[in-house]
Amino acid sequence: MNKLKILNDPIYGFITIPNSLIFDLIQHKYFQRLRRITQMGMSYLVYPGAHHTRFHHAIGCVHLMQQAVNVLRFKGITISKDEETALYVAILLHDIGHGPFSHAMEHSIVDNVSHEEISLLFMERLNEEFNGSLTLAIQIFKGEYPKKFMCQLISGQLDMDRADYLKRDSFYTGVAEGNINSERLITMLNVVNDELVIEEKGIYSVEKFIVARRLMYWQVYLHKTGLVAEQLLIRVLKRAKELHESGEKLRGSNALMHFLGHKVSFENFDHETLDVFSRLDDYDIISAMKHWQFHDDFVLSNLCEMIINRNLLKIKMKKKKIKSESLQKHVDSFVYEYKITPDEASYFVFTGSISNQAYQLKHKGINILHKSGKIEDIVKASDQLNLKALSKRVTKYYICYPKCKV
Repeated sequence: MNKLKILNDPIYGFITIPNSLIFDLIQHKYFQRLRRITQMGMSYLVYPGAHHTRFHHAIGCVHLMQQAVNVLRFKGITISKDEETALYVAILLHDIGHGPFSHAMEHSIVDNVSHEEISLLFMERLNEEFNGSLTLAIQIFKGEYPKKFMCQLISGQLDMDRADYLKRDSFYTGVAEGNINSERLITMLNVVNDELVIEEKGIYSVEKFIVARRLMYWQVYLHKTGLVAEQLLIRVLKRAKELHESGEKLRGSNALMHFLGHKVSFENFDHETLDVFSRLDDYDIISAMKHWQFHDDFVLSNLCEMIINRNLLKIKMKKKKIKSESLQKHVDSFVYEYKITPDEASYFVFTGSISNQAYQLKHKGINILHKSGKIEDIVKASDQLNLKALSKRVTKYYICYPKCKV
């Protein structure tokens, strides 16, 4: 069987699958599941084109990693054949642990288990199946491999993950401000003292990258309408769990009902749980909500109907924390209008906060390599004054409530 396939990608054109191991991993049911998980959660309710999946993103990351390996080798950096394959495997599987609607439901299905931890569980399981051929990739993924720059290519402030998702999400949403020049950034990559650096010529591309990241977060990832939809989705699962635990019969797939009926944490995330999780995707949640919108429970039915028919809550963003009196006013109004309890009203009236930090100064930053050999952080190297401002965390507060007279 010919495993050296070529895929046609709308962002990069033709992408080649580099070897048979990558092909076999892509063909595996665990990875094929990513076709059924949207990359951007509920953002398609704001940007109709944002229906691309985690599958698209992972393949794109492998393509960029191939470019990065070629560039670094050309510059005299030693990367063995085994290390090359491990880099491809690690970036291919870096998001395999995402649950339905990606980040939107990260802590709704399981308790305080991140998608990175579940990705690692999947990788370890696949490593057993593939006779230990993922061992090196797992080391790199965990950040334990001696060659630090390889770990930075997987997870850093300028990694192949970000290089793909900014460009891809910009394309599918139509938000041009996020369209970074990932090819130029990769071409400017180098390694000094075992750490990734960007050559001085790429400084403006890095500036654009950081600014694009800020704009994409405020304009797309933290868009207020997408935020409301994600909050409603979290509350749908929360209410469904409550009803299920109280003995109410709910319709849903076997995989979804398993997680509604079991409290799953990292400690009890065994092989059987991983298998059930691997059968869970966006379709389970959408199908369940289509049934639940007709349930007798006021809270569950209305939450589901709001998402299915995009009849969402109103949201107001503020620079300061929402006053408790303002929240109570909306709660009282909703309780009075629908004759429900304050606890039930809390599913529809709530506050929260979001924050955005385009660049993290305290973490391993993006280092610029000057022609003189001097290395300094992009914030110091750049004459772009607002880069320092972009390294500060900006927090906004919001209040959500139904679109009814108050």
